[in-house]
Amino acid sequence: MRIDIITLFPEMCEAVMGESIIGRARKSGAIEVNCHQLRDYAFDKHRRVDDAPYGGGMGMLMMAEPIALCYEAICEKTQIRPHFIYMSPQGETLTQNTLKRLSAYDNICLLCGHYEGVDERLIEEYIDEEISIGDYVLTGGELPALVLADSLARLVPGVLASDECFEMESHYNGLLEYPQYTRPQVWHGREVPAVLLSGHHKNIEQFRREEAIKRTARKRPELLDHADLTEEERQRVAPTGGYAPAGRSHTN
Repeated sequence: MRIDIITLFPEMCEAVMGESIIGRARKSGAIEVNCHQLRDYAFDKHRRVDDAPYGGGMGMLMMAEPIALCYEAICEKTQIRPHFIYMSPQGETLTQNTLKRLSAYDNICLLCGHYEGVDERLIEEYIDEEISIGDYVLTGGELPALVLADSLARLVPGVLASDECFEMESHYNGLLEYPQYTRPQVWHGREVPAVLLSGHHKNIEQFRREEAIKRTARKRPELLDHADLTEEERQRVAPTGGYAPAGRSHTN
């Protein structure tokens, strides 16, 4: 997968995408990330990419043409039209299902907005979809773009050690992740659940599944409406947010 980021702060994006797992994946060739300075496509000596909005109002607006020129240059480089996403508080909220859908694309281009936003004509003509990372406003689109790029890159084959690294995590299958433990076996009087020490893989798998459902029912019950549950598991979810293990009723 190739991810292009159109930004006023490419150094900021490179600093994040060049470290840790994503940085190693870029070096190995598992994923390609390119950060483009939007001011390189400005028209005047001051490299301005914004201007006052027609009709008045507070702040400045990002102009359409520099963004269009930058995107067209990316298209010329890739020889295809990347799926173009504008990181906007007005967009669809980013979820794991959104990421799974986006992972089918070979090329993604992310636009980082600034000031009061972007000329609407650019959005209408070029943008494929708008995505938000939550119902709040940031000073720029770099952080949302980095969140999307990082979470999307993790789904690309070769970025993580195996698919299991993300398939068992929170939200991938509609559930929160089960609790996990490491050494020491006893810490502050709290013991690791005995089943995890048993070496019985089937029982461990069942324990983790039930704990994931139980945790989701307690912390994010609304997720269970669309979670990948069997009919039996759904029947064991109590209306009060509890979860009865196999073979027990809600009243036990």
